[in-house]
Amino acid sequence: MAEVLQLEIVTPERLVEKDTIEQIQIPGKNGYLGILPGHAPLITELGVGEITYTADGMAYYVAVAWGFAEVLPDKVTILAETAERAENIDVERARKAKERAEERLRSASGEVNYQRALVALDRANVRLQVAEKKR
Repeated sequence: MAEVLQLEIVTPERLVEKDTIEQIQIPGKNGYLGILPGHAPLITELGVGEITYTADGMAYYVAVAWGFAEVLPDKVTILAETAERAENIDVERARKAKERAEERLRSASGEVNYQRALVALDRANVRLQVAEKKR
């Protein structure tokens, strides 16, 4: 059994992260999954949330929204629509996105608009949460 995992986080625009890691937690669509070396192969849909992984004993954080993750015993590949490392998040932009989402929630007409506003609020909150953890 391998003692480490290879990690790749990719968006349509770029490679966000490529590292050798000890463990990772990813936001599956129905809840978080903890992955250790030797994990059984699986493919899962991602939700909006925080990726947390450990490399060389240090924790790292990435805000992610939507996509898929492929888990193999020695590799985790994340194909995300959006992914931002904690140190790359523009906090002021995330705060403004949160304010816009809260305003849309207050004035939403119809179920579709309300659901979109909830997703936007969730994404903004995750970005702010992850940004607080930058080194």
